[in-house]
Amino acid sequence: MLEHGGRLLRAVRQYAIAREDWLDLSSGIAPWPYPIPPIPLDAWARLPEVEDGLEAAARRYYGATHLLPVAGSQAAIQALPTLRPRGRVGVLSPCYAEHPHAWQRAGHQLVELDESQVEGALDNLDVLVLVNPNNPTGLQVSRERLLAWHARLAARGGWLLVDEAFMDNTPEHSVADCAERPGLIVLRSFGKFFGLAGVRLGCVLAAPPLLQRLGELLGPWTVSGPTRVLAQACFADAPAHLAQIARCAQASQRLAGLLASYGLAPSGGCDLFQYVRSARAAHLHDFLARRGILVRLFAEPAAVRLGLPACAADEQRLAQALADYQKETA
Repeated sequence: MLEHGGRLLRAVRQYAIAREDWLDLSSGIAPWPYPIPPIPLDAWARLPEVEDGLEAAARRYYGATHLLPVAGSQAAIQALPTLRPRGRVGVLSPCYAEHPHAWQRAGHQLVELDESQVEGALDNLDVLVLVNPNNPTGLQVSRERLLAWHARLAARGGWLLVDEAFMDNTPEHSVADCAERPGLIVLRSFGKFFGLAGVRLGCVLAAPPLLQRLGELLGPWTVSGPTRVLAQACFADAPAHLAQIARCAQASQRLAGLLASYGLAPSGGCDLFQYVRSARAAHLHDFLARRGILVRLFAEPAAVRLGLPACAADEQRLAQALADYQKETA
């Protein structure tokens, strides 16, 4: 299994700190979960059915023509590489590690690229994969550039796969409304923006023939009945979307300012996390963990990613730990 954030129980064991005493900033998940609507008994008792309102609500929310709900976008990440013959797959790096892992496991030749290298490499690729905004750096590629890349790939039967797991906070930059174009595949994650990662829901936006093939591969009933009820309510709550966008943006700005004030100015980030590159990233990660604050460590390049503190008390706790770190490393 690859390394991911959110492994709090492992930290509990490693550092011998009780679970309730941790401040977990290791995942880029909004720390304010949407309220859970009443779930009728029928949703638990019956097998789930498609087009019960979930798909329509998701299409309206994403501005998409066609989509397929799946059990978390991870399910699609693992399945999509099996729907193409083996070829050359470019990945904009650094990247969410499950993407290159899945394409390599399916036998494709992987080509790691930075943004400046894509233009020169594109005509020799069958697929280009990227996360936008990027995880973990927060780098965002413009909508215009993405659609130009897609046009070049699609002209040769290629794919552009855009993972928009962190796009809900800036929907104006999404290419979801173009995902009916052959060869453009957009992944959206439900749990991060809505703060409900435990429900395991994502959506794949693409042309109908590809969605049909993916649906047949994944099989029936991939999304549970209770999840379908819950997600419909969240997708439909437009006033809450605006409030969540504003709250995340303000918290992310405060986090960036806090880090900068202690000599750890972010080198990237988005409205759900901040990213700090540092040669001493492993030391910072351990220093915070010993004080019950869990952040996400990256080895290459050496960096940490911090999710949003949920309240002023959490921000103050992080500030105190960073002040202690600054004193120790001065």
